[in-house]
Amino acid sequence: MQRKIIHCDCDCFFAAVEMRDNPELRSIPIAIGGSADRRGVIATCNYMAREFGVRSAMSTAHALKLCPHLRVVSGNMAKYREVSQQVMNIFLEYTEIIEPLSLDEAFIDVTGSQHLQGSATLIADEIRRRVKEEVGISISAGVAPNKFLAKVASDWNKPDGIYVVLPNQVDAFVLTLPVKKISGVGEKTAEKLKKIGVETCQDLRAKSLAELVEGFGAFGKRLFDLSRGVDERPVKVSRIRKSISVEHTYPQDLADLESCIAQLPVLMEELDLRYTKLKEARAITGVVVKVKFFDFVQTTAEHTVTYPDIAHFRQLLIDAFNRGLRPVRLIGVGYRLADEGKDQPLQLSLLGDY
Repeated sequence: MQRKIIHCDCDCFFAAVEMRDNPELRSIPIAIGGSADRRGVIATCNYMAREFGVRSAMSTAHALKLCPHLRVVSGNMAKYREVSQQVMNIFLEYTEIIEPLSLDEAFIDVTGSQHLQGSATLIADEIRRRVKEEVGISISAGVAPNKFLAKVASDWNKPDGIYVVLPNQVDAFVLTLPVKKISGVGEKTAEKLKKIGVETCQDLRAKSLAELVEGFGAFGKRLFDLSRGVDERPVKVSRIRKSISVEHTYPQDLADLESCIAQLPVLMEELDLRYTKLKEARAITGVVVKVKFFDFVQTTAEHTVTYPDIAHFRQLLIDAFNRGLRPVRLIGVGYRLADEGKDQPLQLSLLGDY
């Protein structure tokens, strides 16, 4: 049976919820994030702020330079989770096959749904309408025969839009796609592809499977398939948590290695507390330390270990710090977890017959 996948993506979720609840914010550039004087980072922003170049993951200080009249809101995660659950409940009325990706997007499989004569397009439209009427925010949706195409399509008519890729339109739709639209193709991979004359999926199709595997390893097979619109991945109802971690961004840069090491006891205490709150007992298979330097360059160091202690984290922190030898703005510590145990469900986000 031909799959019918909908990728639903919230339009600037956190900002949308704040604008819904506070009319004063609806006509000005706003962002959700930490304060500039505490090394805050932007989580998301509305479309007016984006016109000034403000983007998620940008430092709040830099965002304010780009848009001096930007209103920065601290945010309320409890409220956002509650809103997300409201939207999830709407999805569940159409299918139970839902794969959350984050708080603001998810895949839903409506292949066997009997709602609206089984039309994925009509279901997506009705979901969008109900979310707007019942929850008060907008979502964008992509409808396609597989997850790759649905995710790309959901971004086509943002915000508050829908785009449908029919099975007989797949080839034409994929041909003109920039390779940057392929999940997993970041700046470095895109640059590597450009060096061999590949900028679109049509260019990619000119390369043989052997060439791509030789140049990109296992990812080469995925590039080969996706450039042809082939994606056999099912929508997964739940996932296994592979790691658990905590991190701190410090108000003032940590000037030297000793200052960084002094933070480990607090970080490890928080990590162990989070680990004990896991719903299932999961064996630890390794430890990892992340360091982000004052210039935003970051590095990670990890080690396989079954019974970790602070000495393991201390050595990894030393290794990571020595790669930069400059002031540090963020330190993170984490455990790698074994695959055993039950799947860990993720919090569902707002989402967006052929």
